[in-house]
Amino acid sequence: MKISIRMKITFMFVCFAGFIIASSWYICNFLISDIFTNNLKNNLKNTYASCNLIFRQDAPRSEDGDLYGQIENPLEAIVIIYDPVNRRIFSTIDDESQMMESMNRVIETLNQSQSGAMQRPGEYIIKRNHDVLMNADYYDLMGRLDNGYIIIIRTPIAQIESWISLVTEVFNGIAIGLIIFGSLFILAFSNVFSMPIKVLNNNAKKMANLDFSVRVPVLTKDEIGELSASMNTLSGKLENTISELKSANIELARDIEKKSQIDEMRKEFISHVSHELKTPIALIQGYAEGLKDNMCDDDESREFYTDVIIDEAMKMNTMVKRLLTLSEIEFGGVKLNVQQFELVGFIRDVIAAKSLLLGECGATIEYKEEGNLFVWADEYMIEEVFTNYLINAIHYVKPNGTIKVFFEKYQGLVRVNVYNQGDQIPEEDLQKLFVKFYKADKARTREYGGNGIGLSIVAATMQAHGKSYGVYNVSDGVVFYFDLDANLP
Repeated sequence: MKISIRMKITFMFVCFAGFIIASSWYICNFLISDIFTNNLKNNLKNTYASCNLIFRQDAPRSEDGDLYGQIENPLEAIVIIYDPVNRRIFSTIDDESQMMESMNRVIETLNQSQSGAMQRPGEYIIKRNHDVLMNADYYDLMGRLDNGYIIIIRTPIAQIESWISLVTEVFNGIAIGLIIFGSLFILAFSNVFSMPIKVLNNNAKKMANLDFSVRVPVLTKDEIGELSASMNTLSGKLENTISELKSANIELARDIEKKSQIDEMRKEFISHVSHELKTPIALIQGYAEGLKDNMCDDDESREFYTDVIIDEAMKMNTMVKRLLTLSEIEFGGVKLNVQQFELVGFIRDVIAAKSLLLGECGATIEYKEEGNLFVWADEYMIEEVFTNYLINAIHYVKPNGTIKVFFEKYQGLVRVNVYNQGDQIPEEDLQKLFVKFYKADKARTREYGGNGIGLSIVAATMQAHGKSYGVYNVSDGVVFYFDLDANLP
């Protein structure tokens, strides 16, 4: 059974108040009577002392016997003083009253007594008596003053008991009222304590469901305020920790995926390398065996066999070097040496270096860029990128076709475009051209000695630079492009 903190606080208050009331009731019914009795006796003693002071040998006193107003009498007790020598009576009451008659009997009894403490001057006793004539109970102080006068001081017990009863009833009424009012007040006031705890509990439930966006308002500087601040700190730290864990999980997933991709790339690499090396190795082996078996009867045939072996060995060497270059770029083995260089002249120099190949294919190259254009990149690696594009265009341009190199400038970048006039590339092959060993036209690639690695080097290089690259078809050919950071006016 769930019991709220609010009810617990109220219950504890009621129990505590009940304990106080029970203790007070015990005090009122068992101890207060003694307290009042002791207080009464002390007041009787004070009155006795006041009378002693008045009736000293040299002290003036009332000649008519009326003591009212002359002595200290906080209880307004009945005081009778009897002078046994002169047979005079001093009192605070009327001589004709019934109480006076009852008191005279007591005086007569004391006067006739010849022994006991009450017969010695300055001594007295206080005891409870039942007056038959008055049919009432009294506390009487009976004894002698220092001068030998008999003194009786009487106060009714009924008055004391009425006071005790009145005090007890008033206290019980006040206590019951206070406990009712206190219970209602605590029930309402406990919201001050229970409401922040409810809010903390609700936030804790949300945190258990991994919702750390909630915050508890810190309204006080007590323990609840400190707890609220701690909950907010905990929520923030847990949110950061969960975010870090999620990021770590994402990174781990990426690492696992990357490892899987690397494993797949390794398998694919081995498969492609095996496939690419199979043909030249077979040719080298075949022609080498032919030379060994003296299948060449003349010098011309032996020279042809030797040229084939050398040519295939060079192709294998070129492919291995390109694979090593690609591997270094992809796995971060090559550090970029980014520097500023002039692009227009740079492109013109690369085109000039490939003029022999351009002459062999009979193509016309158009490059009309003028002036200076400075870019930021690794000059050596960008030369590899542009050379791959240019050689690719030379190999695939149609006979006597046109190759164009032109720039596009935008938003701090320059795009270098290499267009070759010729057949378009099927749309399904466009995105695969930059995959290692992929060849859209395997027959033509083998014809000029390509191995499907050049565009892979382009992709790895531009990814290392963090710049865009790609290919798209136009109406009468294909355009390859890549972007570089440029100092544009």
